Amino acid sequence: MKTFVGIDLGSTTTKAVLLDEDETVLGRGITNSRSNYETACSVATEEAKIDARFTLFRREFGAAGTLGDQVEEFLGALERSFRLEQFLEQLTDLEETCTRLVRGERFEKIGEGVKAALAEVFRRLRAEAPAMYAPDADRKSDFFRDIAGSRYLALAEEVGRESGVPYDVLLNIYDKSIIAVENRPPSGSLDEKFKNALQRVSKEKTDAASVLGKKAEHALGIELEETYLVGTGYGRVTLPFSKEHIRSEILCHGLGAHMMYPKTRTVLDIGGQDTKGIQVDPRGIVENFQMNDRCAAGCGRYLGYIADEMNMGLHELGPLAMKSSKPARINSTCTVFAGAELRDRLALGEKREDILAGLHRAIILRAISILSRSGGVADQMTFTGGVAKNEAAVRELKKLIAENYGDVTININPDSIYTGALGGAEFARRAAEGRMEGLDA
Repeated sequence: MKTFVGIDLGSTTTKAVLLDEDETVLGRGITNSRSNYETACSVATEEAKIDARFTLFRREFGAAGTLGDQVEEFLGALERSFRLEQFLEQLTDLEETCTRLVRGERFEKIGEGVKAALAEVFRRLRAEAPAMYAPDADRKSDFFRDIAGSRYLALAEEVGRESGVPYDVLLNIYDKSIIAVENRPPSGSLDEKFKNALQRVSKEKTDAASVLGKKAEHALGIELEETYLVGTGYGRVTLPFSKEHIRSEILCHGLGAHMMYPKTRTVLDIGGQDTKGIQVDPRGIVENFQMNDRCAAGCGRYLGYIADEMNMGLHELGPLAMKSSKPARINSTCTVFAGAELRDRLALGEKREDILAGLHRAIILRAISILSRSGGVADQMTFTGGVAKNEAAVRELKKLIAENYGDVTININPDSIYTGALGGAEFARRAAEGRMEGLDA
């Protein structure tokens, strides 16, 4: 099966989308952007291929007839088993990296004790791994560093106390090793991991598991051929691709929004580092655009800074702002001055929810100004980027659009963060078919 890949290398996350020849999305993948952009691209692309495999499984299972809920149970078990395979593979890599580090001169005198302590930490980690991927397990993150890190630190403290090895030594080894592991691209065959996961799930000797297992094996036999790839995004100049495989994020967001909503004429994208106002024609081709100038004021990074100042998670800002009944009037969305103004307002007794509501309004006011310079807002409008998931930002956008432009349809897709990657994948598909005329960046 021919597939076409779009990769959007953002300042905070890297996204990948796989399309088939019929312009159908097969898979989506996302990871945190790293200093090693090549690894970020590899991880996001692998995640998209994993998602594509589950799309193919569902297609195969579509003919399974009356199995109903058992299909979802089987798929859930297969995904957990696959994620366990991934985790164990990276855990082995981390253990080997830690052990190699211990062989260095710094740990020469206490090397044997440290190696024994490390072996015990990883033995316990490996023993408890299946429980982390049980049906009722509560994982706060799917990133290996988050899952392994929290348990490593807890177990290292226990083992260090039992063995007499200083906790600081075990912590230092982990800190140095996890960076190396994170900056290595995925290793091992994706299909082999799926086969191992499938064997584990198929041990359940039920009729449904037998039928679905055979169908899954058949779906694994479908080759996902990477026919053409296009990269875009904030970090596109660092992408390990030749120039003909790179498109501007303006073009990709415009085309991606058009693919999601063909009647789109205006696109607002608020990402980590910039805000873009884009006007597109009925074919999704960019006619005009404007971006924020010079700094990341009013973008995702700004919200991240505010979250840090308030000692909150980024995902908590929107819900808290929604509780406000009297939004504060914010003077600036400049990141440099945000912390000082925030602290001053809190010291004066203003409520956190009112300050946050005011901040969200200020961000959207800035975005509306950019949209105005790009040509205004036409019906329909599509809101994309990570900030589109922030309910307080969406509320303010709807208010301000209604005040300034009247009754306008505003499209917000649950997968809006993938808009740029989707546009890139479609550029890849058209390039492979030789239909890029008039669409070159």
